[in-house]
Amino acid sequence: MLVDGMALLFRAYYATATSGYIRRTKSGIPTNAIYGFIRYFWDAVQKFDPSHVICCWDLGGSTFRGQQFSAYKGNRPEAPDDLVPQFSIILDVMDSMGVPNISAEGYEADDCIGTLATQFSKDMDVMILSGDHDLLQLVSDRTTVIIMKKGHGNYKVYTPQSLYEEKQLHPRQIIDVKALMGDASDNYPGVRGIGEKTAHKLVQEYGSVEGILDHLDQLSKSVRTKIETDLDMLHLSRKLAEIHCSVPVACGLEICELSLDEKTVADKFEELEMKSLCNLLGVVV
Repeated sequence: MLVDGMALLFRAYYATATSGYIRRTKSGIPTNAIYGFIRYFWDAVQKFDPSHVICCWDLGGSTFRGQQFSAYKGNRPEAPDDLVPQFSIILDVMDSMGVPNISAEGYEADDCIGTLATQFSKDMDVMILSGDHDLLQLVSDRTTVIIMKKGHGNYKVYTPQSLYEEKQLHPRQIIDVKALMGDASDNYPGVRGIGEKTAHKLVQEYGSVEGILDHLDQLSKSVRTKIETDLDMLHLSRKLAEIHCSVPVACGLEICELSLDEKTVADKFEELEMKSLCNLLGVVV
């Protein structure tokens, strides 16, 4: 199981922060995101029973996508003050559980996940845990993407078959759809004036961006004009949407086998004043 660490951490933070209550240690260190992260993480481990686990993270700072398009993710607010100190603490917590933390400078967690999924799926089945639908482009016969839905313990599992049943798209076509419609959360526009519905229809009918461009004469004058006007942005948006699967990261199977050292875990949870999580994990204090 490859875990999208940031997706889980942000979800865990906002699940409690919106109520106005932030869990803290006696010394005032905020821990609500860490507590929620472990609950989400362990629920998925129990439900899907992976033999090996790796957690992938964004490093912050510039990425190759930001160099290609300066406004990439430029609309995102700074992380909340109470979340910032929890970024480093959660890495220590995962270390204590024997789960490797993987990241790569200049790349995003998605790229690390894509690279590791490509490597491991040659020999074993891979599960990706996230809330990010961008990762659906990685679905394959040996890679399932588990999307966390609203509500604790609620998941949608995507295989090539279930993805096609729901969206009438093959995994690689997710990239083409995003190239056309853009991505508001990542702050790139795609083709201005083409929304999700039209993007899906075009990709379903013509197969890919190349297929659409080969049949421009068959499109309505309005759609054709929009694509021709924004052709450069269409190609750039496609590059931004595609997850890179050849990032310089690796992790040996023996390192990521899931096996808790109960004392190490118990000591870490006690340090963070989260002893109740020991019961959740079945760890003897």
